[in-house]
Amino acid sequence: MNEIAQIDSSLEKQRGLQDLINRFLRSLDVRPNSVKTYERGLKQFTEWLTSQGALQLSRETILAYKNYLSVKGISALTLSSYLVALRRFFEFAEAEKIYPNIAKGIKGAKRPKGFRKDALTVGQIKELLASSDRTTFEGLRNHAVLSLLVRTGIRTIELTRADVGDIRPQSGEIVLWVWGKGRDVKDEFVVLTDATLKPIREYLNRRGNLSDTTPLFVSDSDRNKDQRLTPRTISRIVKEHLKKVSINNGRTTAHSLRHTAITLALQGGATIQEAQALGRHSSVDTTLLYAHNFNRVLNAAEKKIDEVLRENSKAETDGDKSLA
Repeated sequence: MNEIAQIDSSLEKQRGLQDLINRFLRSLDVRPNSVKTYERGLKQFTEWLTSQGALQLSRETILAYKNYLSVKGISALTLSSYLVALRRFFEFAEAEKIYPNIAKGIKGAKRPKGFRKDALTVGQIKELLASSDRTTFEGLRNHAVLSLLVRTGIRTIELTRADVGDIRPQSGEIVLWVWGKGRDVKDEFVVLTDATLKPIREYLNRRGNLSDTTPLFVSDSDRNKDQRLTPRTISRIVKEHLKKVSINNGRTTAHSLRHTAITLALQGGATIQEAQALGRHSSVDTTLLYAHNFNRVLNAAEKKIDEVLRENSKAETDGDKSLA
């Protein structure tokens, strides 16, 4: 490990570490977005190291950094992603015989049970879908976006990547082919029912002649007119309409509409396998979590307690009447 001295020296430590990080990032055989995620995580680490002064790299250093992240109050998911980046980096450094893997076995934060976002009730969904002014171009688009999100469970990134030509027949139904999470091509689809397809067609008819490669949903702003909607813009659109129906909290976002779609499917009688196909979950365990939450509410033991108390109260009342 002939570069240890260079990395550990107080003068060259930061340069040597950053050079090694750059080598690691160039070695990754993953998607560009994943490279950026690793880069962000390692940047957090190097900035923290700089703030700590001349700190020797050791396992204690990694544990101190983990403690710093915990105290900082970032989410469990973000903390874990930062530590994953560190573990991968030091695995690379050890494999290259440059530095020992001091991050081996460092655990991420325990994620809380359940989902971080709430699903909407049927009443809230109806209000949300009625919140767009469909006499305007923007209102038509927003209504189509909201309807598609809540009726198919499509992710915002999938909606961003969708083109007009991705709407095609499949086995006698109209579907939208999507570029799913962790995929390289559009090899999955969501079924477009009449209720889902109608607002999309109304919106596309307003836009006029379009080619198959035209983005399905575009911006109407002067600065980005006719440019593909970004996930951030879609999230903002959803948030604005949620506020219109008096839903304004951190647990209800665009991702809530995905939770809502899967929950409604189960409520409507979909099997676990059907709900898994809808959500395009790689693991059925994720779908089972939805089913557990749904069944937990539907068959809540708390309701049984009320039944027992009601029966008990009725028996006491009947007994008092008989004594009288």
